Amino acid sequence: MRLIGLTGGISTGKTTVSNYLSKNYQFPIWDADIYAREAVQPGSSILEGIVEHYGQNIVLPNGNLDRGKLGDIVFNDQNELHWLEQQIHPYVRDRFQQNIQHFLVKNSQSEQKNSIEVTSHQTTSQDPTAVLVIPLLFEAKMTDLVTEIWVIWATPQKQIERLMKRDSLSQKQAYTRINNQMSLEEKCQKADIVVDNSSTLEILLKQVDSAIAYRQNNSVFG
Repeated sequence: MRLIGLTGGISTGKTTVSNYLSKNYQFPIWDADIYAREAVQPGSSILEGIVEHYGQNIVLPNGNLDRGKLGDIVFNDQNELHWLEQQIHPYVRDRFQQNIQHFLVKNSQSEQKNSIEVTSHQTTSQDPTAVLVIPLLFEAKMTDLVTEIWVIWATPQKQIERLMKRDSLSQKQAYTRINNQMSLEEKCQKADIVVDNSSTLEILLKQVDSAIAYRQNNSVFG
C-alpha cells in the first residue's frame, strides 16, 4: 500500500496537485484542512473549548468560528498557535487513522477476490494508493501515517502573491503566515520527492506523473 504524504508551504500548490491526482489517477484524497474545519463545526467540543479560551467574540453571529479573527491571534503569537494546534491535531490524526484502516480492509478484501480470479502468470496491479494532504505534516508529527513524503515547492514571492490573492491578505499578513510554518528548505530536505511549482502548470503536472511512476525502495518513516 502506498500512502503519499503531500505537504509544502502555504500557497505552494498542494490543492492543484491533489486535484490532479484525484482526477487523473482516481486516488482517494484525505485532506487535513477539511478535517480541521470539521473539528470546529458549531456544537463541537473543540469549538466550545476555543470559545472558552478566547471568548464569545471569536464566533460569528451564525455560530461559525471567525477564522479571520482567530488567524490574527494565533499567527502573531506562537504560544496561542501551539495551544490551538493541540486542540485540533488529535482530531485530524484520528480521521486519518480511520481512513487508513478502512482503506486497508477494503483493499485486503479486493486482493482476496482478485487472487481467486487471476491466474499465476498474471502480473499484479499497481499498489493501492491514497494521498494524505497535510500542510503541517512535519510540525504535527504525522509522518508515521505515510509511506512517502512529497513536498510541493514554490518561491517565497509566488507564495506571497498567491496567498494575498487567495485570502485577501496584506503582504505583511501573508508573510507572517508563511513564517509560522517550518521553512520550505527544511521540508525539502526531509522529502522523498520535491515537486517544483515555480513554473507552468504543464511542467508541474509532468513532475507529478514522474513522481507517481517512482517506487521507493526504503521502508516507511517512523
